[in-house]
This record gives sequence, structure tokens and C-alpha cells, in this order.
Amino acid sequence: MARKCAAAAVAVILTATAGFSSSDRIALVFGMADYQFLPGLTNTRNDAEAISQTLKGIGFDVTLSIDASGAEMEQLLDKFAFKSEVADLALIYFAGHGIEVQGENFMIPVDAHVASNMDVQSQSPSLKKLLAAVDRARKMRIVILDSCRDNPLGDSIDLAAVAAGATDETTETTRGGNGLAAANPDRGTLVAFAAKDGQVALDGTGNNSPFALSLMEKMTQPGLEISLMFRQVRDSVLQRTGNLQEPHTYGSLTGIPFYLAGPGEGQNGLDLSSATNAWAGIKPDQEQQLLALADLGDTRSMLGLAYMRLNPNEGRFDPAAAVSFLTRAADAGSPEAQFELAKLYERGTGVEQSDEKALALYRAAADQNFADAINDLGFLHYQGGLGLPADPGKALRLFERAADLRHPQAQFNFAALIDDGLIPSKGPEDSAKYLYEALRSGSQDVLNLLSERPTMFTTETRRPCRRA
Repeated sequence: MARKCAAAAVAVILTATAGFSSSDRIALVFGMADYQFLPGLTNTRNDAEAISQTLKGIGFDVTLSIDASGAEMEQLLDKFAFKSEVADLALIYFAGHGIEVQGENFMIPVDAHVASNMDVQSQSPSLKKLLAAVDRARKMRIVILDSCRDNPLGDSIDLAAVAAGATDETTETTRGGNGLAAANPDRGTLVAFAAKDGQVALDGTGNNSPFALSLMEKMTQPGLEISLMFRQVRDSVLQRTGNLQEPHTYGSLTGIPFYLAGPGEGQNGLDLSSATNAWAGIKPDQEQQLLALADLGDTRSMLGLAYMRLNPNEGRFDPAAAVSFLTRAADAGSPEAQFELAKLYERGTGVEQSDEKALALYRAAADQNFADAINDLGFLHYQGGLGLPADPGKALRLFERAADLRHPQAQFNFAALIDDGLIPSKGPEDSAKYLYEALRSGSQDVLNLLSERPTMFTTETRRPCRRA
């Protein structure tokens, strides 16, 4: 088994949007305005309808729901979860009342009759439910909440007492009290809040909220990398609201740049076979934004800048500078930076070669459940590398752990190990399950291997895989 460099696999899992069909990019948009038992909201219907049209304009297959009941929300989320299984990108937008109860966020349907925390929890889908609905999308998962209302009265909630009302002389109304709780989504999933935790989201003085206006303005710009896009949305909302509202995003995106509206002019030939190639397409103005964000401590910007300087075909090639960016990001706790820096120490690229430092960085990234590092540690233990003794038993446990974290090469390798009879506790159906998951990830490495060796798996494994 040849050891894989995980960056090549990630490039397939998270790519730019050029070439998507509408069924590959799906969105579910909620707009809650005419609440039966809670204060109504002014612009949420307009925002949902406008966001829906904007998403359709950039290639999304959109389901729009206005004033949904709790039962309707549950049904729509269940259907969307099923659709996301075969989608590359799944996005949910919710405009309406949101409430934090005991550290968990809930999206309130129009028929919710809530007088206590238990009412909220039993009658309203949670953010976890929304995240579960996008969870199986193959490349990117996004949840956008244009909603912020807390639970200010503890166990005896009285939302009427915190009705949307005037906040300053501009008479903008709020969609929240003191804000929703911070989110902690899985890697490859982005949660965007109209206002950061503890703040309110404004309804605005016109037909749309400041957040919706800024979002529609930025998401339609081709060639705008998604992390920079949401940063520009933040700056735009701050400007529109006189610094009263600051949007915030949560999540850990992979190192591959992503363009919601597709690549810009001159970027159509982006080579996405690796992170170093993909970041080469970033325009100079966006590189300057990345440098500014890196100075503020943004680790993904540091990663992007490092990848640019690891591309030998670019004028920006500077391995020592890449090591500097990666070291800063790794010291700040970025597992992807730790993983990439480990590879440089292993090879001696831009830094003095050190097996000890490489192994320590691989382990640090694996300790944060970074699947790429876990998979590579599996190969190191399997083959004996970086001074480690060969330990097939430990390697198999690492492969299984990485496979369960949806690493496509690990899923493929673990399926092959089961198929070879090396995992006594698992059989053909288990092998088929991991193989199917590896295939549906869209990994080109997996597809190439199966195309070149279509009979490498036994008939017993291939048969249930075909049924799956």
C-alpha cells in the first residue's frame, strides 16, 4: 500500500464550483415572519425570497419555505438530508426567531407556542438538526442563520417581554435579544451567524436586513474565495449598521479555496489537484486580504499563503516563508497546518529535516481528529517510518479511525484490509460499506484505483456495494 499525501485527496473533496449542475448544489431557505404566538418580523419573508432567487442565480436547486410550521420544518429538513446524500454542496438559510436554550440554538417555527425552555426544545428544530440535514453533502456544507434571539428569562421564558423593538434613533428592529450561542461544526462545515454570539441581528429600515443585503451582494461575485467572502459580508454589515451588528462564522474549512459563485475571470483553468495549485489562482488583491487576516491571527489565511509559497511554478515560491506561515498557524492550534508542517519536516523542505519534529506534528494533528494525519500515521505504523517500529495492529486501528472520520483513502484502504481478511471482526458487508462511502466522496484517487483494477475486491464485497 502506497502512502497517500492527503492534500491531494482533499482537493477532490472540496473544489471550486465551476461545472456544478443544480442538483449538485442544493439549498433550503426558510423565512419566518407571521408568528402566531410571538412578535412578527418585518423583513424575514423578503430576505428569504431574495436569498432564494440569488442562490438560483448562481446555480442552486432551491427549496423555499415561508412561514413553516414545526411539522413542516421537520419534514423539509428530513427530505433535504436525503437530497444532500448525493449533492456536492448543501446550504440552509434561516431567517426568523432563534433562541439559545442551555447553550443550544433553536430555530422557531411560526406555530411554536413557547412558555418555557422545554417548549422551545420540543417545538423547534435545533441547529444540530440543521447541521445533520447538510451533513452528508460531499464537498461543502453551509448553514446561515439570519437570526439571533436569546432566552433572557431562564426557565420561565417570556418572549413577548423581549419583543423586537427600537434599538436606536434609526428605529431598526432586532431579530434577537442578546444573541445565539457559538457553534462548533465539523471540519468542512461552515456556520454563518448574522451577528456573533451575544449580539443582535437587525431587521433593517428597508425591504431587507443588512445581513441579507450584504450576503446577496457578496455571494454573487465570481472568484471571491468563501472565507474572504464572509469576511467582506462582515465588513459590509458593520458599515451598514454603524458597527451595531457584526456577523461571525464558525467552522474549519479545508485548505482548498472555494468559490461560491464559481471562479473569476482568468481562474477557469484552476488546477485543483492539490492545495498548492489551487491557491495559485488567488488574485493579488485577495492575497493582500489574506496577509491582513494572517496578521490578525486567522490560521486559514496563513495556510493559503503557505500553499502559495509552496508552488514551484509560481513566482511566489518560497519554502522558508511557507514554513513561517505554517509554524504560526500550527502554534495557534491549526491541525491542517500541523499536518502540512509535518510533511515539510519529514522531507526537509524549507526547514532542516527532522523525523522527531515531523512525528510530533503528525501526532498533534491526529490528537485533534485530523483525518489526514491519522491516515498517514497509519501508514507510518504499518510500514515502519520516522523511526517507528512496524506495528500493523496499531496501523489498522488508525486506518479505521480515519475511515470513520470520512477520509476517502482511509475508507478505501480499510475496505481493502477487511476484504483481505485482515480484520477478523468485520466481513464483506462492512467492506462494501466503507468502499461505498469512499466512492461517494468523489475522490479521484479512489475512482482511478477501481478503474485500473476493477476486480481488486472480492465478489462478496462488490455485490453488496452494488446493492448499496
